[in-house]
Amino acid sequence: MKLQFKHQKFQSDAAKAVCDVFSGQPYLTPTYLIDKGNEQGQGSLIEYTGWNNQRIVPELNDGVILENINKIQRSYQIEPSNQLEGRYNLTVEMETGVGKTYTYIKTMYELNKRYGWSKYIVVVPSVAIREGVYKSFQVTQEHFAEEYGKKIRFFIYNSDRLTEIDRFASDSSINVMIINSQAFNVKGKDARRIYMQLDEFRSRRPIDIIARTNPIVIIDEPQSVEGKQTKERLKEFNPLMTLRYSATHKSDSIYNMVYRLDAMEAYNKRLVKKIAVKGITETGSTATESYVYLQGINLSKSDPTATLEFDFKGSAGIRKVSRIVGIGYNLYDNSGQLDEYKLGFVVKAIDGRDNSVEFLNGIKLYAGDVIGKVSEDQLRRIQIRETILSHIQRERQLFYKGIKVLSLFFIDEVARYKQYDAAGQASNGIYADIFEEEYSDVVNNLQLQFGEDDYIKYLEAISAHKTHAGYFSVDKKGRLIDSKVGRRETTSDDIDAYDLIMKNKELLLDRDPKKSPVRFIFSHSALREGWDNPNVFQICTLKQSGSDVRKRQEVGRGLRLCVNQDGERMDSNLLGNDVHTVNVLTVVASESYDSFAKGLQSELAEVVADRPRAVTVDLFIGKVIRDANGNEQVIDMGIAQAIHFDMIMNGYIDRKGALTDKYYADKANNEIKVAEEVQDSAADVLAILDSIYDSKAMLPENARSNNVELQVDPDKLAMPEFKALWKRINSKSVYVVDFDTDELVRNAITALDARLRVSKIFFKVETGHMDNIKSKDALLSGDAFTKEASASYGTGAKIAVNHGVKYDLVGKLVEATGLTRKAVIAILTGIQKAVFDQFKDNPEDFILKAAALINDEKATAIIQHITYNVLDEHYDTDVFTEPTIKGRLGVNAIKATKHLYDHIVYDSNNERKFAEDLDVSNDVAVYVKLPDGFYISTPVGRYNPDWAIAFYEGAVKHIYFVAETKGSMSSMQLRLIEESKLHCAREHFKAISSGNVVYDVVDSYQSLLDKVMK
Repeated sequence: MKLQFKHQKFQSDAAKAVCDVFSGQPYLTPTYLIDKGNEQGQGSLIEYTGWNNQRIVPELNDGVILENINKIQRSYQIEPSNQLEGRYNLTVEMETGVGKTYTYIKTMYELNKRYGWSKYIVVVPSVAIREGVYKSFQVTQEHFAEEYGKKIRFFIYNSDRLTEIDRFASDSSINVMIINSQAFNVKGKDARRIYMQLDEFRSRRPIDIIARTNPIVIIDEPQSVEGKQTKERLKEFNPLMTLRYSATHKSDSIYNMVYRLDAMEAYNKRLVKKIAVKGITETGSTATESYVYLQGINLSKSDPTATLEFDFKGSAGIRKVSRIVGIGYNLYDNSGQLDEYKLGFVVKAIDGRDNSVEFLNGIKLYAGDVIGKVSEDQLRRIQIRETILSHIQRERQLFYKGIKVLSLFFIDEVARYKQYDAAGQASNGIYADIFEEEYSDVVNNLQLQFGEDDYIKYLEAISAHKTHAGYFSVDKKGRLIDSKVGRRETTSDDIDAYDLIMKNKELLLDRDPKKSPVRFIFSHSALREGWDNPNVFQICTLKQSGSDVRKRQEVGRGLRLCVNQDGERMDSNLLGNDVHTVNVLTVVASESYDSFAKGLQSELAEVVADRPRAVTVDLFIGKVIRDANGNEQVIDMGIAQAIHFDMIMNGYIDRKGALTDKYYADKANNEIKVAEEVQDSAADVLAILDSIYDSKAMLPENARSNNVELQVDPDKLAMPEFKALWKRINSKSVYVVDFDTDELVRNAITALDARLRVSKIFFKVETGHMDNIKSKDALLSGDAFTKEASASYGTGAKIAVNHGVKYDLVGKLVEATGLTRKAVIAILTGIQKAVFDQFKDNPEDFILKAAALINDEKATAIIQHITYNVLDEHYDTDVFTEPTIKGRLGVNAIKATKHLYDHIVYDSNNERKFAEDLDVSNDVAVYVKLPDGFYISTPVGRYNPDWAIAFYEGAVKHIYFVAETKGSMSSMQLRLIEESKLHCAREHFKAISSGNVVYDVVDSYQSLLDKVMK
């Protein structure tokens, strides 16, 4: 997998804010002479040309710079600075998970582009963050090179590799040195070397060479870097300016803030995951020592049920079992008649309103409550099981969206995960054993419940033993060990632990069970900072004792928006308003939901403490707004009073200045009214109102609330209208594609010649050769495509290419397109030599883009040449009951009256609106959102239609409709592969029906009626 990166406005705005501080600075690239030191002890000084960052020109005096800063601050609703706080110190606040490192890398490129500055030092507080930053430079390199036409040369400072500093100073391209503060800020031998005259460095001090470059210093997480001593040490780098980036700046260390994106704004803009909490509470009881754990309530149209865990006496002894129970369930009878359940442990009531179960003995449990004999190991077992259950639920939901789900366990002691005997042989620790037992039990129950489908087959391909892995420090014998944490530190600095995590980032995201079976990660608690993975959806902290680790720090490892198997970030560009339907981070806490939520909310309130709490006239005074033409205006007292008065009159604020539900409702419906004086600047007025702190907006969701399991309504299943509909659509079919292969080859050649453009970033001098490019035998074997070492010129950056790397170009394209080797060879030998020669510049990009273009032509051929034939085989109605469909009310599920099921689980707001309209239509008899098990086979993969609808006889027309709902009806916005599937569906329904089943794509119920009326 290759992670893809998008241009996001907030990141560009943050980079622009820093650059605009120095508006008026010309683009300058001066040279200077560096003392190279004594040449082999001969006493002579050798000098050569090097590069530094040119100083700020005199015309940009302190007054001009401060004016620039104040202008930027007003435009972003930041309190203007009264003075320059150092020359020059700038602060950027960015919430965890939104791409802080990406932002400052982009800022480097922009500063270089505008002013020519090319020397940067990134200072980080720990090895953890250092390794994460280094990885970010690696994975974004190609992305930025495509945008700016150049690459950054970056390296990690190492006191044993001082030649890197010479290159840093002498190279003309953008150069970045990444250094953790301990490397220059402690009394150890390695840290002192940066200040020493070293023989191996030609009797020079490394710090002097660095200082001559006038570097721009970027401090990542300054609250963890900048002690009194560090601030003094940083001065020796002679920085041109210092930029500080963090989500949690110390209040006394914010210097000239020019951009902020805090926790509340990041959440409101759907730039991070929504947080849900599964709490576990030890309630205790004086009435019993019996063990009972209420996992949750299962809501349905019929009587609700509950999932209880309790002790069970079997032939092998007492063990704990999990059962779905209803009212009247007797734990004594069902536990093997254990005495501990003899007194009144019969389920009296199950209440979905407050997620509770009450027994005849008066004991009442709420979801997540556990009573009785609970050891710490049993509590950890509950947490592990709950994490697995949440993982499976989320994974099942996202499986068909091509998104891999990861879960993360934090532990404090490696021995509880992995143990070693005297001979060094490894075995499971208690947590690994518990995990494998609980995972096997959950999956086995799932298989019994759902039977065979693609998701179950995926689970069957991964063993309990292989699906979990530990990421810890490793000793010289390869054994996992506890990370070393210093007295004053909160994070481990063990390099090997971070190597494992960082180097496996993309591999962990691969959903192929053979390549990457790991879905559950056990990691040391000390590794919390400095790394994350976008597809962490569950976090569970298995703590043996109290911890002072803040909740916000815990959840930070999973806040990033997830990516799919194409490396695409699943954000609002792809999902619209449904970002938080897909992106939910569930925290499995060892405390109650209320306790965890209150603690997290309190911490979030701290970091936005300077946000205003009420709408007042003063809120608007001095803020900058823009009209439709971009003209700026500073709000004065009169306009501020008009805005405030208008908000009162519209019912948007109450007597205390708090924003009302009417304000939020009108805002959600784009119906906000503003004062006449600022109607052309409504967006900026809303941005000012967005600065108001709203505690409700940041309240995490209770993960145990509103879960529903869809139940088929037997009365609807028996309706004549549904029976008639089902009879007309349940036939299976087989397709035949009779296209001309030679025609496909010709079209593919034309497409590749016209549109194949492989990214070429460097001019390369290749060593080695390519034999017989036109030879079919060589193409078949893949031996013609041997790529050897290469060197880059003109940028100063070095590309590391393995010697003897071989690419089976034909095999890769056969795999990606499904064509025969003969057809692929015909295409490759038919394209222009200049087009084929791009393969040498970037083999991977060539394969990726060529396959996409060939598949587009294949999809076109399918549309033109496919036919379907009816089979005798039919779908049975058990497709509606297996597997069970689950959702969450208020998140992705709503109650329904005319649906075949009692609820609807929807994938988008458009689907929800469509279902609501169907539900209230007098013309609709019954409808169903078709389950994943109902599909049509196509040459480009399975296709699952969205809806099947039966109208009443005598309504608009007595016909049956199968619909696909899309947010847009523009075929230009549908990918060609998707269009091919839609075409195949049309041909399928033509083949199986007698004409009274209509299949089409609609974007609303009204457009459905328009098609029915035709």
